[in-house]
Amino acid sequence: MPRNFTELALQRMEELSGETAYQFVKAAPDGERLEADSLTYGELGRRALRLAAWLQERGCHGQRVLILHTDGQEFASSFLGCLLAGAVAVPAPPPSGARQNVERVANIVRDAAVSYLMTDSANASSVSQLLANIGHSEVVCLATDRAGRAAGSEGAETGWHDPGLYPDDVAYLQYTSGSVSEPKGVMVTHRNMLANQKAIHQAMRTGPDSVVGGWLPFHHDMGLAGHLLHPLWLGSRGVLMSPITFVKRPARWLSMVDTYGITTGGGPNLGYELCLRRIRDEQIDQLDLSRWETAVNGAEPVRAETMDAFAQRFAPAGFRRSAFYPCYGLAEATLLVTGGVPGEPARERTVDAGELEHHRMREVRTGAAGRTLVSSGMPHGCEVRVVDPESHAQLPSGRVGEVWVRGDSVGHGYWNRPLENTHAFRATTSDGSTGFLRTGDLGVLDGGELFVTGRLKDVMIIAGRNLYPQDIERSVQRVSALFGSSAAFAVESDRDHVVVVQEVRTSRDFDAELASLAAAVQKCVAKEFEVAAENVLLVRPGTVRRTTSGKLQRRAMRRMFLEGQIQPLHEVVAPDVRKLVEAAAGAPKATRGGGPGPERPAARPLTYGNGSGTGEPA
Repeated sequence: MPRNFTELALQRMEELSGETAYQFVKAAPDGERLEADSLTYGELGRRALRLAAWLQERGCHGQRVLILHTDGQEFASSFLGCLLAGAVAVPAPPPSGARQNVERVANIVRDAAVSYLMTDSANASSVSQLLANIGHSEVVCLATDRAGRAAGSEGAETGWHDPGLYPDDVAYLQYTSGSVSEPKGVMVTHRNMLANQKAIHQAMRTGPDSVVGGWLPFHHDMGLAGHLLHPLWLGSRGVLMSPITFVKRPARWLSMVDTYGITTGGGPNLGYELCLRRIRDEQIDQLDLSRWETAVNGAEPVRAETMDAFAQRFAPAGFRRSAFYPCYGLAEATLLVTGGVPGEPARERTVDAGELEHHRMREVRTGAAGRTLVSSGMPHGCEVRVVDPESHAQLPSGRVGEVWVRGDSVGHGYWNRPLENTHAFRATTSDGSTGFLRTGDLGVLDGGELFVTGRLKDVMIIAGRNLYPQDIERSVQRVSALFGSSAAFAVESDRDHVVVVQEVRTSRDFDAELASLAAAVQKCVAKEFEVAAENVLLVRPGTVRRTTSGKLQRRAMRRMFLEGQIQPLHEVVAPDVRKLVEAAAGAPKATRGGGPGPERPAARPLTYGNGSGTGEPA
């Protein structure tokens, strides 16, 4: 058995030198067809070793190296080059496009105290400018695709030497998606990597003949550990597409599955929803999805209606409902925590919505509102407990609480955050069991399987009731075919108020039509949840913030609302909430965000305890 992931990678690159390691898929010049650049295991090894030798010449052992690539081949080579050099890889999104990407990279440079940066020529100028702007021009920046493959001529890899890594040495920092808090760098060790890859293999029953792939970015845990590293661990073939190629035309993802024979891979619920909305019937007629054995759905919670609709729509292309593989994981646990049995439909439970508000999973009563929960499967390579977040007592089957995880896949903590690590990675139950990761997710165990119900910090407490925002969002989205993404959250003035921010796909700004849609949203929330939705904002598509993995950033939306940063097409806002917004928007900047200002109500405790988990869902 290899002692570290570096030994395993070297073994694969030597034994499978002539075999295809990866195919990097892109749109052909005509915009219709797909084409792929292939990279063999041997070529991957030569590129990575040249980079590793370059890093070792500069004494980079243990140093953080930021990786900012849009090109998949360059990313794979740079990431493995860091590991082979004994450096700590820090994947991040290239600082182009959205403003939040630029801010994210700047924060990572400061937080990780990076010494070197690897990028490609397409991003070199903007990266250098960013480093200068934030006062870190001392960081050595290398464009690997125009620097003679980073270190000189062929044979430069002979200058590489084994860095002598131990299992508990940090391999890379996986910065969390920031769905409920500022991104933090999870310290993922070689032991974590090997343990989680084994767990994925056992859970999904993958092997050397598996073809693994998808479109998620490599700075995201599922894109990195699931799509890029798992085929390397298996010694199989990976097929990878950039996120922008998918977003522009979701049909390209399914065409890639067909053309390159992907058997295992997937993404968040959002990816399947985009396919449902934007793929035409005539495009489905050209697809063959019969070889797709494991269509991973890594959302929390998984939506049964999305899987049902996708399976029905794409059945003519050979897609089987049983191919769906709901699972649960997070960056703090490297990736996978729980998963089902490949080829077997995931368990579903229709439970009483009222009982769920009181943290109990019970069969729906006659005439009562129900909610369908989908199992995320059983633990693999780790121990999972559901715990009362205040008393830390382990809860029995059927009771909802915070999901705690313990095992070799759990990272060593967040980079340079010892106080948070004690709370989040060293948690102890009331019976004295210690060493648990607090995920911050709510869930319930039933028959040994985990059903994720929501995010602890997202739960809204309205008139003493615990309401899940995703339930409100799901109901509101069904009000009109014009509705897209939605975000629901609570704010507090003299009492708790529900706020719904709903994207509407329309080029018309007719006040009467928008007013009617807003009224329909209010009526829907009042009827289905028996609470008043006095605050409804109809906004343009793209307004609702999401992480790179497609998760709603409800706390970011709440902050933007309170600071008056949302530009609605139409809004209905209660007078006392409007006063709250005006006061927050006029407050000194230092009191906003995570300070004692508008963020404070989001930290209000649940009725059974304080939701203080800090983990980020994958």
